Amino acid sequence: MEDSMYSRRLASLVAAIAVASGTVVWSQAPRPPQSPYLAPPDNVVAVRAGRMFDAKAGTMLTNQIILIRGDRIADIGPSVQIPAGARVIDLSDATVLPGMIDAHVHNAGRGDSVEMKTIVMVQSAVRDLEAGFTTTVDMDARGGFGTVDLRNAINEGLIKGPRMQVSGQSLNQRASSPYPNPGPGFYAGFTENKNINGPWLARAAVRESKLHGVDWIKIYTTQDFVGARALYEFKPDGSLLAFPSLTLEEVQAIADEAHRMGLKVACHTYGGEGMRSCINAGVDLNMHVTELYKDDALLNTVVQKKLPIMITIDDLAGLNAGDRRLLTELGLTGDKYLTRLGMAEQTLRKLVKAGVPLAFGSGAVAGDGAFPHGKQADQFAWKVKWGMTPAQALQTAFMPAANVLNYNWATRVGSLERGKFADVIAVGGNPLTDVTEMERVRFVMKGGVVMKNDLAPRPPQTASR
Repeated sequence: MEDSMYSRRLASLVAAIAVASGTVVWSQAPRPPQSPYLAPPDNVVAVRAGRMFDAKAGTMLTNQIILIRGDRIADIGPSVQIPAGARVIDLSDATVLPGMIDAHVHNAGRGDSVEMKTIVMVQSAVRDLEAGFTTTVDMDARGGFGTVDLRNAINEGLIKGPRMQVSGQSLNQRASSPYPNPGPGFYAGFTENKNINGPWLARAAVRESKLHGVDWIKIYTTQDFVGARALYEFKPDGSLLAFPSLTLEEVQAIADEAHRMGLKVACHTYGGEGMRSCINAGVDLNMHVTELYKDDALLNTVVQKKLPIMITIDDLAGLNAGDRRLLTELGLTGDKYLTRLGMAEQTLRKLVKAGVPLAFGSGAVAGDGAFPHGKQADQFAWKVKWGMTPAQALQTAFMPAANVLNYNWATRVGSLERGKFADVIAVGGNPLTDVTEMERVRFVMKGGVVMKNDLAPRPPQTASR
């Protein structure tokens, strides 16, 4: 009862925010006949691309035409015929790319009221979309299942935002927030996930989460944010404490039950036993894994199982000063003592050398803190700094990220191909020569609908009959 009331309040508030902010155009009917954020079936658009990034090959093509019907790409190539009456968008002076994918965001803030959480979630979604991220995965709603309502509202065209997959509330909250936690996020929703002690309670939590309509299960196997001081702190030798919060048997039960239910599992882990449990238990996406560079045997397991890895550079960069301060307090100074960001660099270098697929994920959080929504494209510059080519860095936000999505979404997003969603972005320069161009996305189309166009002054044309 509490959960259904919570969901109804969120759905009502999302609609109210949309109306008040002008993001929805209502008629006299309860729902508009056609949302401005959804392409009508008779939508016909042709995009002229001066340069176009081939996300699969990692190369730049020139003088391409993308023909869109409805919300999908109907044809693409240098000699595509533009039908009479089609709307023509001329991006001849720009670089066109697929919409980017950020497979690790947090749309809601911690400890807010339901109403404020909803407002912030909408803000986060709009920021991501306008930065060129047309697909995102929310990896922990910070209490409750408001992200399910957010996803559904976007899909229905009530509000503007990226297409989303969501995990809702993480399963084992004690690994991600102090206990007891008086905030509303801790008490909203779920019963089982508050106390996962044993494989059968873990399965029960997955089953309840499925009933709320999530796409993913998010777990924490290193207990990093709890106690008088955060338990990600460093040992006297400079390694991470990485206190394990779930056993291998519990993680195996979660992965097995989730897969039975058609869900995927993502694991937050920094190192130690918790990292080994995730990689060995059949988890679909292992995130952070900052100390993986120390464990060649485990890295070989990743390679043999062809597991994707996600290193969330943005959140680690935002936490870097605090890490350095903690090391200094322990008397651990000098380059040999690495922060989590420094560990992530070593891990990324090894993963690239081993050919492990790297999925883009930022860990972006709500608000205007150290790693906010809408700024996560700065990761590309970090990756180039750490040894990737600009093309390799860009590719992480396309097919490797698409391949980790649930429901075989790699057939729908991640590249500009016939039959995929018409998710198209553009920047003014060439990101293969200056990867920071991705931090200045100037054109965004999602599903055949232009969501942002700061590229200048050429107005859309109509092909002559």
